[in-house]
Amino acid sequence: MLRHFDAGELISVLTTQPIDRMLDYKAPEGGCFEGAFVEVPLGPRKVTGVVWGPGEGGYDLARVRSVIRVLDAVPMRDEVKTFLARAAEYTLTPMSAMLRLATRSPGLGDPPSMRTVYRRGTTEAPDRWTDARRRVVGTLDEYGGLSFTLGELAELAAVSTSVVKGLVKQGVVAEEASPRDLPYPRLDPGIGGKALTGEQADAARVLREGVKARNYGTTLLKGVTGSGKTEVYLEAVAACLESGRQALVLLPEIALTAEFLTRVEARFGARPAEWHSGVTMTERRRAWKMVGEGGAALVVGARSALFLPFQDLGLIVVDEEHDTSYKQEDGVLYNARDMAVLRASICSAQVVLASATPSLESWA
Repeated sequence: MLRHFDAGELISVLTTQPIDRMLDYKAPEGGCFEGAFVEVPLGPRKVTGVVWGPGEGGYDLARVRSVIRVLDAVPMRDEVKTFLARAAEYTLTPMSAMLRLATRSPGLGDPPSMRTVYRRGTTEAPDRWTDARRRVVGTLDEYGGLSFTLGELAELAAVSTSVVKGLVKQGVVAEEASPRDLPYPRLDPGIGGKALTGEQADAARVLREGVKARNYGTTLLKGVTGSGKTEVYLEAVAACLESGRQALVLLPEIALTAEFLTRVEARFGARPAEWHSGVTMTERRRAWKMVGEGGAALVVGARSALFLPFQDLGLIVVDEEHDTSYKQEDGVLYNARDMAVLRASICSAQVVLASATPSLESWA
């Protein structure tokens, strides 16, 4: 259970600034929890940090400044703090640099922004109307009460935006404000994947049993290109989702294609959260928040997705684990394969290393 610090109590804060130690501050009015993301004064600036624990003291407390505010984000869990500390030790990296990796989300402390969405209204559709208007209502009925942005609804119904707005005036379509940072659609692990061969089914069974055990383990999934490794490890993902835990699938940036994401969507009935260089800043913020709140059950991403604040991570798949792009060679120097094993060992998760040509370390 996270410790709570009362207002004025001395706390230790790790900031994202290149400083080689924690800084002491006074807890703000209303107090704060250990692990809370906060904004603190540092000289003339305001910087982001995380409440790491009680302050050290040993000096004139009258000179200690107070936390400016607690940010609107789920507090950092103990296992994430442990992961960052051990990763910093393993890679000989300052803790401040590790924290920067874990907070790569724009507008981290900003209040939720809103957007206008459209859903089925309460007014019944008239008996006589155009085909375009009929398609809009048919689309909303087909998706069972889901809301869409103006552009999304117009595209799905193959109509102009003016048609949608006309239905809003009639009350057939409702217009309302909705937070941008919404949970991702629920994934259905029960949707059957492709039929597996006997050898594939045996491998999938081993992976599923490992995930269901809810403890740490690493498995090498070796097979030539085109042998069905993806379908096999997606069975492990399904087992993870069935158990109520989150899963992370890492791929080299070049392999994060629309084709692969469509394949995952076909297997689970909805698109997973994405984390890579092609994701917009708005979507990156949503992914970071939803991962921490449990609103994203599956993330497909590049190596930096390892530092997302998962609520309950049960499986990490490192596809093409031998690929050199998993090695970050600027800033914090790390190999995503090694960090995946480290993180899984801390949160009692399974790791699947998939490759046609495994690295020497994975063979060992």
